Amino acid sequence: MRSLLRRAFRRPWRLLAEATALLTALVVAFPLYWMVLSAFKPAGEIESTEPRPWTLSPSLDAFRRVFQQEEFGRYFLNSVVVAGTVVVLSALVAFLAATAVARFRFRFRTTLLVMFLVAQMVPVEALTIPLFFLMRDAGQLNTLGSLILPHLAFSLPFAIWMLRGFVKAVPEALEEAAYLDGASRSRFLWQILFPLVLPGLVATSVFSFISTWNDFLFAKSFIISDTSRSTLPMALLVFFKPDENDWGGIMAASTVMTIPVLVFFVLVQRRLVSGLGGAVKD
Repeated sequence: MRSLLRRAFRRPWRLLAEATALLTALVVAFPLYWMVLSAFKPAGEIESTEPRPWTLSPSLDAFRRVFQQEEFGRYFLNSVVVAGTVVVLSALVAFLAATAVARFRFRFRTTLLVMFLVAQMVPVEALTIPLFFLMRDAGQLNTLGSLILPHLAFSLPFAIWMLRGFVKAVPEALEEAAYLDGASRSRFLWQILFPLVLPGLVATSVFSFISTWNDFLFAKSFIISDTSRSTLPMALLVFFKPDENDWGGIMAASTVMTIPVLVFFVLVQRRLVSGLGGAVKD
């Protein structure tokens, strides 16, 4: 009887929580829906003074203008190279660094962790000008390296902090058992510890990929004259015109930019939601 009363009492709160979650999801998804809708709308409907959340005459003209850009394929390839390099390097370096700060005792370890946290708090915009002079002195302007290195530096603090928790969650008894069975430190690191923290690596990889793929600030600041080294966000500038912006082209290009992010998320979602307990069980 008491259990039934408890369920009846909890049900309104559960319905309220579900309704709140649904409303939040709709609010978050509406800009994405409007972007895709505007990409398929004819120019007359986009510029109409009475916007409607639907269209009865969808058109692919905006997508044609996007793919007809001469450098669009090169921009896309540059974005793939930059984002892929940042994801792989940040995951590798963060895994090794998180293992070091979680498993080993050394001087200034706490100071190092605090520095990682402080680095995460510094606004990116405040470091753009110093980074510009740094890249200029290093001869990296107008190269993909000028985009890879800053994103790698800004992705590492978050990745190290997050992976540190995953590494600490692995029981030390498991490490001791591996050593007793004759496993070397490197073998334990790559064949045992690495699969266990893989969900954390996937989560940090998603963060690194999204922040790098959508970057416009560094691409605009460090790629000055050699447009062949530009990334996909720079393709949006073609549709911003002094007299009148091509909003259909802007929304179509933004939709095309969003698709790889969604595909990447779908590919890694199983690893992203799989917990450490599932990895230990395997």
